[in-house]
Amino acid sequence: MDVEPPAVHPKAPTPGTELGIHFDECFGCGDEFEAGLHLRSRIGEAQTVYSEFTVTAAHQGAPGLAHGGLLACAFDEALGSTVGNLLRRPAVTGKLETDFRRPVPVGSTLYIEARLDGTAGRKIYASADGHLDAPDGPIAVSARALFVAVGFEHFTTHGDPAALKKLADAQEKAKRVREGRDWEINP
Repeated sequence: MDVEPPAVHPKAPTPGTELGIHFDECFGCGDEFEAGLHLRSRIGEAQTVYSEFTVTAAHQGAPGLAHGGLLACAFDEALGSTVGNLLRRPAVTGKLETDFRRPVPVGSTLYIEARLDGTAGRKIYASADGHLDAPDGPIAVSARALFVAVGFEHFTTHGDPAALKKLADAQEKAKRVREGRDWEINP
């Protein structure tokens, strides 16, 4: 199958847009878990998403260094955010390959620059570089991923019903806030 250049969805967020949390209980971007990654992202130019992740003591493997699996998790989150926000299609990770080029110490910030590389049917290819302590710092980690586009039923069939209800309720509340309908009048 031939790989085609990715076509950013016409309703994708525009460059400069700060991306919100897609689910508060997401270990990657959510705020529910103190030891979570708390990854924050924004849309860049030319099919790119920029994410930041600060390594804490809860993220270490070897003393004083980020755990490699946790770094892979950060890249999965950043790449998934890139696919989901720019293509506006539900997709799941099919394959994730990471190259660790230098240690990532506790207390450092990883600046992840993720981009869409191409599509082939349901397959979506993306890659990213993680710069150490500055957007133009040395590359500490690189990753390549294959995502597979799925229908929403993938999540409703395999996901936890209680978590799905929480997500739906949060999305409904956000919609009411955007429409100016989520307010109360004090008696």
